[in-house]
Amino acid sequence: MAEARAVQGGLSEEEKRQNVIRYVFDSQPQRFENFRQAIEEAIPPGTQVVLRGSAVTGCRWNDGAPFDADGPGTSDVDLTLVGGDAVSLFELHGFFVPGVHSRPLSDDDPDIAPTLVPLRKRLMDMVRRPVNIQATRELVMQFRGDLLGQPYLTLIDKNGEIGSQGAR
Repeated sequence: MAEARAVQGGLSEEEKRQNVIRYVFDSQPQRFENFRQAIEEAIPPGTQVVLRGSAVTGCRWNDGAPFDADGPGTSDVDLTLVGGDAVSLFELHGFFVPGVHSRPLSDDDPDIAPTLVPLRKRLMDMVRRPVNIQATRELVMQFRGDLLGQPYLTLIDKNGEIGSQGAR
């Protein structure tokens, strides 16, 4: 279980998972699992799913403020779908790098991935906070996580399995 001991961005997989459950799901693991299952039902097969940002680290990257520093429900959840099929769900105008790295489906860009809008709404209803959904290629995720050390928690790997610390 080397993956469980691996540290990325100063956090182990278990620390990242516990942060997400504590901050986003009010320390209720079943709510976390329901969220993960809702995603699994809606994504293309072979898509890896990761959570990034302050839900994972506990603080904002730009100023270090704690999760929900501006009040309950104010911090968002940053969901990234990794893989070519996920990238293809975004409209051409919805990319930072066309066909490689999308902008987030969010209140700012609500029309860039029409087929993901129902999932986004369902997830926001579940967590009672904004959920942003982005898509990227594996290379970008590896660059950000492995080379830049930006922490992320894998919810679903590309084989459809739960991330290293999930329960099946």
